[in-house]
Amino acid sequence: MEPTQSALIVPIPEAEPAVAGLRARLDSSAAWGVPAHITVIFPFLPPDQLAPQVLAAVRLIAAGVPRFYLSLDRTGWFGENRVLWLSPNPAEPFRELTNRLAVRFPAAKPYGGAFTDVVPHLTVGHDAPGLAEAAAEVEARLPIRARVTSLRLITGRPEPGDSWHTLTDFPLG
Repeated sequence: MEPTQSALIVPIPEAEPAVAGLRARLDSSAAWGVPAHITVIFPFLPPDQLAPQVLAAVRLIAAGVPRFYLSLDRTGWFGENRVLWLSPNPAEPFRELTNRLAVRFPAAKPYGGAFTDVVPHLTVGHDAPGLAEAAAEVEARLPIRARVTSLRLITGRPEPGDSWHTLTDFPLG
């Protein structure tokens, strides 16, 4: 089946050893085939609108943000302990990417415009039993250090079965 959505993410493969098992149980996007990541913009544009000029504009924006190192060094919560996440330090490069992309592509509001302040984060789990235990488990494995070198465009459907796939990576500057 054809993809129905796209997203711009920064994959964090260094986090997989600490979060893969937890995400498999607690984060539905893991069952979709989405790796451990920090979302830059979701939803992005519909897949049929990902024309060469769109990809060129994203590539230019990504190249304008320098590569950097990060540390996932603490857990955080959204809602009434409904979403467990890891906080990247620094968070500013993610905000910069999100802001630049949102200005260039106003139809692609981060999280559909649901939040006035977008908080960069790596989701461990959401709306599932066992989140408090997962928090204790992942905290014992922190900090996680990573080098961020690219932005990834993925497409897929919000359903189980590894439906999400990489369309392309955009190197950071």
